[in-house]
Amino acid sequence: MPAADPLYLLPLEGADADALAQAVLPLGAVVEVVRELPAMRPDDTLLVLAAPSARAAEALARARALEVDGGWRHAGVLLLGPPPLLAAGGVADDPALLEVADPPTDPARLAWALARARRTLLERREIDQLTARVRLQGREMHEVNRIGVALSAERDPDRLLDLILRKSREITGADAGSLYLIEPRPGAEEVPGEPLAAKQLRFRLAQNDSRSVPFKQFVIGIDRGSVAGHVAISGSPLSLDDVYNLPADSPFSFNRSFDEATGYRTRSMLVVPMRTQRDETIGVVQLINRKRQFASRLRDAAEVEREVVPFDAKCQELASSLASQAAVSLENARLYEEIRELFDGFIRASVTAIESRDPTTSGHSERVADLTVGLTEAVDRTEGGALGGVRFSAADIQEVRFASLLHDFGKIGVREPVLVKEKKLFGHELDLVRQRFALIRRGIELHYSRRMLEQALAADRAQAAQRFPELQAECSALLGRVDRYLDLVVQSNEPTVLDEGGFEALIEIGRQTFVDPQGEANPYLTPEELARLSIRRGSLSREEREEIESHVTHTYNFLRQIPWSRDLRGVPEIAFAHHEKLNGTGYPRKLTAVAIPLQSKMMAISDIYDALTANDRPYKRAVPTVRALDILADEVKHGKLDTDLFQVFLAARVFEKVPVVGG
Repeated sequence: MPAADPLYLLPLEGADADALAQAVLPLGAVVEVVRELPAMRPDDTLLVLAAPSARAAEALARARALEVDGGWRHAGVLLLGPPPLLAAGGVADDPALLEVADPPTDPARLAWALARARRTLLERREIDQLTARVRLQGREMHEVNRIGVALSAERDPDRLLDLILRKSREITGADAGSLYLIEPRPGAEEVPGEPLAAKQLRFRLAQNDSRSVPFKQFVIGIDRGSVAGHVAISGSPLSLDDVYNLPADSPFSFNRSFDEATGYRTRSMLVVPMRTQRDETIGVVQLINRKRQFASRLRDAAEVEREVVPFDAKCQELASSLASQAAVSLENARLYEEIRELFDGFIRASVTAIESRDPTTSGHSERVADLTVGLTEAVDRTEGGALGGVRFSAADIQEVRFASLLHDFGKIGVREPVLVKEKKLFGHELDLVRQRFALIRRGIELHYSRRMLEQALAADRAQAAQRFPELQAECSALLGRVDRYLDLVVQSNEPTVLDEGGFEALIEIGRQTFVDPQGEANPYLTPEELARLSIRRGSLSREEREEIESHVTHTYNFLRQIPWSRDLRGVPEIAFAHHEKLNGTGYPRKLTAVAIPLQSKMMAISDIYDALTANDRPYKRAVPTVRALDILADEVKHGKLDTDLFQVFLAARVFEKVPVVGG
């Protein structure tokens, strides 16, 4: 502690102020006798309390209060007085004391006490300053870590870039900044040993607190002619105190076009590379005009001159650390995006696989996804009613989309003939029926030909000629009936959409028999054929419908094998329940309303609507929009579909998200 530091002398009750002043005068360049605690300067003040009495404890208490308030952080106390009195006053062990000395009867002893007090004060200051630096570094590292956590949590590339540049500016006090990303140069071939030869810098983002930035992306080559290119090549930070006054031997120059266009004055600049853990530079952060006060705005050159200072080593250290974290976060975000695109491609490939097995429903999965996502977004916007408090995040909506796209994937486990069955009878089965009816016709024709031959042989020609027309008429009548039966079979083979009657004639056909060439009696239609032709809805038998319905279970068993992320883990269950009905009549588990996920209830509406209105189903015609909505309303009325969701489906006109023929 310099000898020129002032001494403040506070004589207490009973002390000889003049004698004390004379005693300490040789020990300090300035001695000031005061009657009250002074407003002492920190870092250079020593207070001498002389002749303690009852006021000593009060004085020390006031000194401690000043220290707590921050106005006396580095001042110290030398207390003069006999130890017995100090002990009696209860201040001998006070932590505010630097040293205790008897009254100044011995100048040498007083000098020793004062010097020791000064050394103690100096040590205290050094410890305090070191502690302050450690605390500052701790705050800085805490802020860097906090920013790192925020960077790690952000997955959206655009928001991540904005966060990187904004936090880099905040932590260094920069008024403005820009961010460049390194990307492949179209058509360029990589050069061995020169990783940046086939790359370019894309200007992706700019921020400026003092000027409106007319941002537009552009690309520049990676060379040492620009500041950003130089840092990208060198991989080392670059700090410039004034970009208008670069050293004569600088390989780069500063482009003043923005300054000239806006009246801005770029002065100090810090440029740091964004380097990954593989020591690869993927971008450059350019920070401009470090300000004394971050909240200041640089409206003119005078304010730039007054407020802007160079970026120091601490700024470079912090910015470099943040840029490294940003590079890792950006690389992770890119990897996350690549994985998302890969997974999205896998899902679309899965949909293609489904539709390749069932081309007649091509586009169904995509349309159901569009409808269900549209309904999800509409529910999210709903303010009142039973759905007023339901909200969906972006991840929730993605989950719904994936579940909708994959809801029919289990059809890949259904036999293809059943999956693509267009009529009630398979093609080869109808061919067999046609062949049987052709055999029946031929049998009738042979029967009557034989009878006419028998007539001709058993009677004279005149009598036979009279009988032939009658036999021919009978034959024609029977052949006509067989043809009508076959026409009815072909007509009945067409699938139906809703419950219809009119199958009584099939029962009559089923009762008919014929004798085959082996002499055995056979029915016109086998019991299995008759049962299939009597299907009153669609083209599938009960067994075939159960096989088709099993696709839901196949879907679930497939989807649950995928290691879904936490925000997509509901995909299997949502897809599993899309054919369940609120009243328990759905499949495969016959769940009731409380057990069905809300997303599955929404998908059920979308799936039925698209199935009704689609014009690509071979077993039915497309149902117009109004009729399809009426059918959905009937399902709601019978407790199968959710009333509130259907009302949102109508009110938001979600059904308009897919085109409908005849709507």
